[in-house]
Amino acid sequence: MQWVRSLLFTTFLFASAFITGAIITVGLAWWMPFEGCYAVAWRWGRLQINAAKVICGLGYEVTGQENFPPGAHIIMCKHSSAWETLAQMALFPRQAWVLKRELLWVPLVGWAALRLRPIGINRNASPAALRDIIRKGKDRLARGQWIIIFPEGTRVPVGQRHKYGIAGALLAIQAGCQIVPVAHNAGCFWAKRGLLKRPGTIRVVIGPAINPAGRTPRDVTEEVREWIDTTTTALGG
Repeated sequence: MQWVRSLLFTTFLFASAFITGAIITVGLAWWMPFEGCYAVAWRWGRLQINAAKVICGLGYEVTGQENFPPGAHIIMCKHSSAWETLAQMALFPRQAWVLKRELLWVPLVGWAALRLRPIGINRNASPAALRDIIRKGKDRLARGQWIIIFPEGTRVPVGQRHKYGIAGALLAIQAGCQIVPVAHNAGCFWAKRGLLKRPGTIRVVIGPAINPAGRTPRDVTEEVREWIDTTTTALGG
């Protein structure tokens, strides 16, 4: 039965993504301002995490929301499933995502994402990608958008770890903002690959803000990594 529910949710997810993408890019792109496009995307993200709860029995709980400081800053988040890419829109302040630029080429969905001012990078060109993150990240922060970065650069299966990139820390130092680390155990219920979404409650923990002033990017990144890895392990992920 859970496989059937997972298939039903996945079908709903993709169908609603393309419909929402069409609304933003075809129906509204020429006159709807950023705020309107963002509101549509926010509602879509909220719809997905609610649908996962209703259809698959996959709920969530969030702790630490009081750790978001005023203003626009950087979120560095564990990336182990597709769930957090859906939930971040609804759970975190107004944001821009650092993502591989190929995702922006996906018809309708990627084109709609372009309207939300993401930071698309070429992951095969590390120095150029880092420069793009710094330049565009400062612009988005100045516009009041938080920057969301998956520091491992890709989805990492439960129980595995990848090296953390320094881009988030370097941007925080140069922009004079803080870093908020986020850990979760979504990968225990929604694997990196596979259709099955297991029922249960995903736990999301928002950590205390980290001030990078006067520190090196690697030192800051290591503090972020230690907090995320330790908290993720405690959550069972």
